[in-house]
Amino acid sequence: MVYRVYVEKKEALANEARALLEDLREFLGIRSLTGIRLLNRYDLENISRELFDYAVKTVLSEPQLDTVSYDPPEGGTVFAVEYLPGQYDQRADSAAQCIQILSQGERPVVRTARVYVLEGTL
Repeated sequence: MVYRVYVEKKEALANEARALLEDLREFLGIRSLTGIRLLNRYDLENISRELFDYAVKTVLSEPQLDTVSYDPPEGGTVFAVEYLPGQYDQRADSAAQCIQILSQGERPVVRTARVYVLEGTL
């Protein structure tokens, strides 16, 4: 079974999203853009539900800094960017290694994507 989770920095700590919004407004001239959210999407396979729940809190997110959601983001224009099969994804590889250490068993299959939520008119 494939488990999916979305991890996003809390609004007060979303410095990367604020910087990207400023860049899109200033350099590309998209003044109608009112906000942007950046989320990391993780898809995990070959893992038990208990280990997945534990990994979400310890490997995939930092509870003090991040908000976790199991539902896709709503509102605005949503698109995701992910690595093609065969391309090296350091975030996915690191997560898989950490989860394997936690479980002391088989390495799970981890895939990641960067999800962008653009708010406002384009």
